[in-house]
Amino acid sequence: MKKILTYVLFIVLVVGFGALSGVSNMPGEWYQSLEQPFFQPPSWVFGPVWTTLYVLIAIAGARTWLEAPASGRMQVWFAQMVLNFLWSPAFFGSESPILGLLVIIPLLVSIIVFVRLSWNRDRVSGWLFVPYIAWVGFATLLNLSIVVLN
Repeated sequence: MKKILTYVLFIVLVVGFGALSGVSNMPGEWYQSLEQPFFQPPSWVFGPVWTTLYVLIAIAGARTWLEAPASGRMQVWFAQMVLNFLWSPAFFGSESPILGLLVIIPLLVSIIVFVRLSWNRDRVSGWLFVPYIAWVGFATLLNLSIVVLN
């Protein structure tokens, strides 16, 4: 029962804070006025992708918490969550693609570090972060493109 509650708590908190960060920092007129790269996905893609990623991130976090709550892996997991939740306020809230880039690059690095630290201890958690690496890598390219184009 404790395991199930841990998973539920992680999923509710990660998805909830992710939704709160997104709703609190919606792209507005400022963002619409920016020149976008040709590969910018339609806005409706972001909600389902992030919701799915947040569930995967939460499961990896719960697995890590249950195995080693005071480990370096857990600290990296929390660090990437802080950076993740800071990106929307940095980019949209501050209306600063450069500030967003200064947040998303260490976010990408922390995600990669988590996978590396997890790979030999809990390969499932490492695999759960692979789509996250792909998406944040793509988001980093988008963010950099917006900086360059504007």
